[in-house]
Amino acid sequence: MAIGQTEPADAKKKGSWDEAHMEKVLWSSKEIEKRVEELGAVITQDFAGKPLVIIGVATGAFLFLADLVRKIQLPVLVDFIRMQSYGNRTTSSGVATCVTDVRIDVKDKHVLLVEDIVDTGITLSTLVAHFGTKDVASFSVCTLLDKPSRRIVPLQLAPGGNYYRGFECPDEFVVGYGMDYAERYRCLPYIGDPKGTSSQGFEAKRGSNAYGGSDAGDSFRGEDRYTSNF
Repeated sequence: MAIGQTEPADAKKKGSWDEAHMEKVLWSSKEIEKRVEELGAVITQDFAGKPLVIIGVATGAFLFLADLVRKIQLPVLVDFIRMQSYGNRTTSSGVATCVTDVRIDVKDKHVLLVEDIVDTGITLSTLVAHFGTKDVASFSVCTLLDKPSRRIVPLQLAPGGNYYRGFECPDEFVVGYGMDYAERYRCLPYIGDPKGTSSQGFEAKRGSNAYGGSDAGDSFRGEDRYTSNF
């Protein structure tokens, strides 16, 4: 399915406010499923024989994380961290803070942070620094969507850290598959752009994601992983 295709088969559920207000679909549920499986295979290979802790960034990454861990053929520990950078609006505050930290002791373990979307890089740079104080064996990032066109803060991972991404996202507001606008659209099985109707308050949404996950660094190549040499 090409980016921009409208009214996919899995978007035709009558009576759904969320689906009725979807302008176009960027990635279908089948495309997402295929890409998550590919990411799981690469991560399985990269972390074989290593103690792996997968940390999801709440709340946007919960669907992606749930699907991804089932494609990783390794024993893993799972936890969540909650950051605050966005509110019920469409622009980032420019400051990210940790609201709820992980409960698992990650010292000497390999940490894989799972994100829904990487945008400006502000939140992710905070997370990199945060886990840098926990004496982890390595710190890697896996994001479903990467939006390099909006990057402000470059990503700097320590040696041994990998960057995995599912899709490069165009500079559009996206929702679905865990991502929301004012807590709507999270449970849609695909990723799309909602209609920009002023009556629903979408007129200011273009270019940034409310609750859009964290954010990452440089513009990355389109392969399954990017190994930092910083």
